[in-house]
Amino acid sequence: MEAIKTKAYGAKASLIDSLSRLSRMDIERKAPREDEVLIDILYCGVCHSDLHQVRNDWANTIYPCIPGHEIVGRVVEAGSRVTKFKAGDVVGVGCMVDSCGQCASCSGGDEQYCEGPVSWTATYNGYMKPDGSGYNTFGGYSTSVVVKESFVLRIPDKLDISKAAPILCAGVTTYSPLRHWNTQPGDKVAVVGIGGLGHMAIQLAKAMGAHVTAITHSEGKRAAAEALGADEVLIESDKKAMEAHQLAFKLILSTIPDKFDINPYVSLLQRDGALVVVGVLGPFKSPTNNMEVAFHRRSVAASIIGSIAETQEVLDFCAEHAIAPEVELIPMQDINKAFSRMLDNDVKFRFVIDMQTLKDEN
Repeated sequence: MEAIKTKAYGAKASLIDSLSRLSRMDIERKAPREDEVLIDILYCGVCHSDLHQVRNDWANTIYPCIPGHEIVGRVVEAGSRVTKFKAGDVVGVGCMVDSCGQCASCSGGDEQYCEGPVSWTATYNGYMKPDGSGYNTFGGYSTSVVVKESFVLRIPDKLDISKAAPILCAGVTTYSPLRHWNTQPGDKVAVVGIGGLGHMAIQLAKAMGAHVTAITHSEGKRAAAEALGADEVLIESDKKAMEAHQLAFKLILSTIPDKFDINPYVSLLQRDGALVVVGVLGPFKSPTNNMEVAFHRRSVAASIIGSIAETQEVLDFCAEHAIAPEVELIPMQDINKAFSRMLDNDVKFRFVIDMQTLKDEN
């Protein structure tokens, strides 16, 4: 099979400084097999996990690292056994590009919890459970990608393709727990953190008919949360307001990406309520007070991304309800500035890379 030369931006190796800089790289993609499609990447979202991965914050980064798992593009070529897509179709690729397909999770349609030997294969950074082979995958900060048909999504015509990319990660990461914990009209749902994930969660929960409260540390985000559809905005430093909301919520989604103290939020749950963490991957800043959890039979849980079926569902749901991420379109060459701005919380609410700017680069 003839290799496909592909322009990309990535981190060649871990650097000593706190932010590994991305630079131009040239990589090769394999030609599509009979069950794969070749995609010309048009747009790629910038996720906070891209920043974590490049910096090796989770101590699992495989270099060279080419991030990007919010991909929107156009099919260039489809393998002989591909039936769902054809050349010219606008498609998406999210966080996964493969899984074992045989375990209980995969058979049940939850590929993101694959129990196979290497778990699921990430769109970049290879297997979720490395097997020692050094196997790596390269993501969407590039001009093309080859993906198995079963891990490719259809982008609905009603979606603006320049804004749709974050739905493939931020969208499904918040949609999946909202569906799993059975959000119904009238349910009281809180969203902690009004950023890339949180701004999608507010819109999705509101469209499901929930009464949505945005919880933020910043009074400056009140107007934005209300514009997104939040029925209430709760400032977490306002102790009286926090006390007034004890036993208030059926479901709380925490989208905070870094270490935080979970305990102030547990007491806000109703009896049998659940606090679901979809942001930070790691320990909390303080141990969980199990007395608060045990009283009122509360649950503290976590969730990662979503299945392929859920990803298609949330794309269709967003198209149906006119939901779109709020994005700032950037050229590929500004990715390091974008990472620095993410560290300073200077983005509303998601960066999306216009890949034409990379295609035009010499």
